[in-house]
Amino acid sequence: MPEGDVILTVWGAIGATNVDGKAQFDLGMLEAIGDRTVETSTIWTDGPQTFLGVSLNLLVKRLGVSGDVLRARAINDYYVDIPVSDAIEGGPIIAYKMNGDVMLVRNKGPLWVVYPYDENPEYRSEVIYSRSIWQLDRIEVIN
Repeated sequence: MPEGDVILTVWGAIGATNVDGKAQFDLGMLEAIGDRTVETSTIWTDGPQTFLGVSLNLLVKRLGVSGDVLRARAINDYYVDIPVSDAIEGGPIIAYKMNGDVMLVRNKGPLWVVYPYDENPEYRSEVIYSRSIWQLDRIEVIN
């Protein structure tokens, strides 16, 4: 159960829930899953940035995801569909810190899906950039 402000809610085709058939996370709960640092440039920022977050791979495993698509929604209801197949080791993270600071809404927070763009040229494509949703706060797992 979250003790702080809920920054991520996940529902749908998942096996692990904690509140009314959904999985809700505060910052501490996401950090407890295990954090990963990604240093990368983005098309939205100047120069390399250091992102800290939970590996999408670990989050999918923790939740027992059985669907094929993660419908990631931002606080303004904008959404993107991320294939569960993107959730691989060394793949994207759900970042909650940028350059050591917790991300606030005004700087793309509370969460931002960040791929290690500099590490893998395949991540530098319009398709992947379109999946890099910021101001993320909800994910629906769809079959």
